[in-house]
Amino acid sequence: DPERSSPLANPLTYFERYTMVRAVLFEAGLTPREFSVVPLPINLPELYLYYVPLEATFCLTIYDEWGRRKLERFRTMGLKTELLWERPADEKCIKGADIRRRMARGEPWEALVPPVTAHLMKGWDIPKRLADMNKQEKG
Repeated sequence: DPERSSPLANPLTYFERYTMVRAVLFEAGLTPREFSVVPLPINLPELYLYYVPLEATFCLTIYDEWGRRKLERFRTMGLKTELLWERPADEKCIKGADIRRRMARGEPWEALVPPVTAHLMKGWDIPKRLADMNKQEKG
């Protein structure tokens, strides 16, 4: 999906996203024995076996057609999946696009994310990164 792959939709590097997800799970009380975070080239299923054990459980939440396509792709490949929930898009309380937009505009956003996420985003200067990307896109 070209929109999901744009730098404005994904301003974090894989390492930054990995660090953020791990930090949020630690903050929630999980231990490293309870989870793994693995970047996965979702659009290249032929490479999955180089990234994850194919006997792993792939957990998904679905809000749109893209989520349904991912679930179907995983099931077609015979991967074990766990659907955490499926809800209409209008039931998604917080949208990443809204948070990124607020960051880029210098508007308050910190209360919309876990405390450790706000700390990391500020440390990596993600609001400035997004503002700069917006300026470049508008040209």
